[in-house]
Amino acid sequence: MRAVIQRVSRASVTINGKIKSAIGPGLLVLLGIEDADTPADIEYLSGKIVQLRIFNDAAGVMNLSVKDTGGDILLVSQFTLHAATKKGNRPSYIRASKPAIAIPYYEEMIASLQAQLGKEIQTGEFGADMQVELLNDGPVTILMDSRNRE
Repeated sequence: MRAVIQRVSRASVTINGKIKSAIGPGLLVLLGIEDADTPADIEYLSGKIVQLRIFNDAAGVMNLSVKDTGGDILLVSQFTLHAATKKGNRPSYIRASKPAIAIPYYEEMIASLQAQLGKEIQTGEFGADMQVELLNDGPVTILMDSRNRE
């Protein structure tokens, strides 16, 4: 399971010209799911995302989490995070899970983030053509892969 986590001043998802979800200060999380993922990957990533200390404290030091600041989370599924680009110029998405596997894991990730954050999170729509708009704060962007727990 891969995640791109961006600290944002604001972010939104628009589908068919209508805003589906929007947040103020918090995290925009792009999530890629593969067949090898397990519930343990969900617990690992959701815990890291909610506790990741990338927000400034009173001294201007990145020492606070989204939970500490009362910020929001916008979670968007993105199969292209598992793109293989080794051969040729056209990415292969063979590692990305099909909807039958990915949707239940996406829904479990939503539930896990909500439980750990202590409030509802915002989401995109799985499989939809979405326009994601964000104002990256910092910029701060973190890449995480549950298979590579550095």
